[in-house]
Amino acid sequence: MQPTGHLRGDAVHVAGDARQRFHDSGGYGRPLDGNEIALSRVEAAHLLFRGDLSGVTIDADGDEAGFERFFVESAAAADRFAVRYLVYADLRDRGFYLSPAREPWPGGDIDAPDAVDFIAYERGSTPDTGNVKYPVQVVGERESLRAAGLAGRTLAVVDEESDITYFAATEGGVSGATDYEPPNRLLGVLLADRVVVWDAPEGLYERGFYGQPLTGRAAAIEGAVQLSLVEAASLAADGVLSLSASVDAAGHSAGEAATEADGPAAAVVARGRDVEGERFDRRLAVYRRLREADAVPKTGFKFGADFRTYLDVETVENLPHSEHLVRVVEADHRFSPRELSLDVRLAGGVRKEMVFALTAVGDDGRGGTADEGGVRDADVEWASIGRLTP
Repeated sequence: MQPTGHLRGDAVHVAGDARQRFHDSGGYGRPLDGNEIALSRVEAAHLLFRGDLSGVTIDADGDEAGFERFFVESAAAADRFAVRYLVYADLRDRGFYLSPAREPWPGGDIDAPDAVDFIAYERGSTPDTGNVKYPVQVVGERESLRAAGLAGRTLAVVDEESDITYFAATEGGVSGATDYEPPNRLLGVLLADRVVVWDAPEGLYERGFYGQPLTGRAAAIEGAVQLSLVEAASLAADGVLSLSASVDAAGHSAGEAATEADGPAAAVVARGRDVEGERFDRRLAVYRRLREADAVPKTGFKFGADFRTYLDVETVENLPHSEHLVRVVEADHRFSPRELSLDVRLAGGVRKEMVFALTAVGDDGRGGTADEGGVRDADVEWASIGRLTP
């Protein structure tokens, strides 16, 4: 005969030989006095569904609930019970022991963020051994997901049809091996949304992969390279790029004296903010971090991202496959699971790793400082997210 559980607050107590039957052999619950154990609601529901518990008494009158009633009443009493149960049952079916990631259950002493729902242990490990495989955060399809702090978690997204998609979030800093130093001086013209360098040295594009050549089959001008505003702002901030003239969106031009009044970096950054607002500062900060890490960031427009990255560029002629897609978001960004799934699916479809750069930038108390050229300092948190099959 299967034992009966008794609801006590938010836990289900089971007596008799429950410790040997459920905890020691199956990793369920936490031991109490003697052979009694306490189960979380999700654990109790799973044992009811399997038929390993005959029922759970849910009130002082001894009223006993089977799986259906216990499930419905738990869904009313416990936050997000239904989606958490689905993930718990799925991982159990995959051979994992799990425990709630909260005190006083075994998973409560794991160094895990508050958002984590379960700790899944290595196959063959019980909660008592503490060999953690996945800190699992359960997310419903229509919930929002805080981007900050995702690294180190396993995301289990439950869609409207109760299918579960798993994602692994890891620290995703990009590190390359591109060995190129830009020339000491470049002179360019600031146009509405780009900079043209008329006499760029060959290595600027061929080895550093900066910009795009202005070329054609019958080109009479050689060495002309057009830079994006983020490329130009970064080079100007490093003291490499100067401006000989500037043309604004209305077609008004200014000479070198006006352009250089606050420095070329300030002029390009100001144009970038005119073009795309403060988002430009975030993208510029991430671009510079990637270049500092010897990676080469290029536009990710074709993939719906901010950048694609190349880790080891020797020459553009022998360009390797790009390894990452980088999307720049604000530090307090919240994902929708659908948005996250689209980004990760697209990156996987083009054989790239999806990296998110969570960026807090600004000055005057807005998250950072600005140097003399107006280029704002930034705090960047990296998170690489990919599909996972537990």
